[in-house]
Amino acid sequence: MRWDDFRRSSNVEDERGSGGGMPGGVGGLGLGTIIILGLIGWALGIDPSVLINGAQIIQGGGGTVQQQSGPVQTSPQDQETMDFVSAVLGDTEDRWTEIFQASGRTYHPPKLVLFSGAIQGGCGLARSAMGPFYCPRDKQVYLDTSFFRDMQRKFGACSDDKACRFSEAYVIAHEVGHHVQDELGILPRVTQMQQAASSQSDVNALQVRVELQADCLAGVWANRAQRKHRFLDAGDVDQALQTASAIGDDRLQRETQGYVVPDAFTHGTSAQRKRWFMNGFNSGDVNACNTLKADSP
Repeated sequence: MRWDDFRRSSNVEDERGSGGGMPGGVGGLGLGTIIILGLIGWALGIDPSVLINGAQIIQGGGGTVQQQSGPVQTSPQDQETMDFVSAVLGDTEDRWTEIFQASGRTYHPPKLVLFSGAIQGGCGLARSAMGPFYCPRDKQVYLDTSFFRDMQRKFGACSDDKACRFSEAYVIAHEVGHHVQDELGILPRVTQMQQAASSQSDVNALQVRVELQADCLAGVWANRAQRKHRFLDAGDVDQALQTASAIGDDRLQRETQGYVVPDAFTHGTSAQRKRWFMNGFNSGDVNACNTLKADSP
């Protein structure tokens, strides 16, 4: 992936080292354990704090978030990642501005907050173990960039640092896709539908459609960015599909509990995530992403 031509966004807020980290773990849990539990919760739609607190109880630990004792020194690699995040966010702003203008709308880009360990945001306490997420209450994307390393090393979502770049861009574009849904009024409408749902499985089914649509919208961005910059290298799309496969509900459930419970899905199967990303990527058309009306997502 070649991203030098991408415009850098001014909407990135770097809160790393602001005092909300968890360098020693939580309640006696190692950081690796916290990350794994958080990724499982993020992918399955379970509040990661439930899994983490349960593990703390088993180990007899408390639930205190340890504070950092000073600013974090960023490495050249961290600085490059910061530049990369700013570049990808900047291009999503440009492409979605063009798409919205074509339909007579105005796109209001989100802020992207980089943090380390934990941070208090509009949706409550955000921990790095939760993975990247979008908060509709404050219109911000939250990202601890250590997630990129864990995505590669713990979940095998991509093969190496260079190959992982487009996978990382896909993750950012997916979260921006949730903001696009918010801008279009889709998220509030789905929230109302979930509140009126008669069962948790119905709530989860709606969430799957929301997440698959965000995958598709990430594909739309990639299509438009490729038209503009010709930025993709051979194999980049395959790496993104590998990422989508690695974080599919079915694969994660099978690896963590040995069996699959479709009613508990919240993000979609590996095959569904790959298919909807490619719908967006092949078409470049938001209309190809109507997962809410699809007979079968």
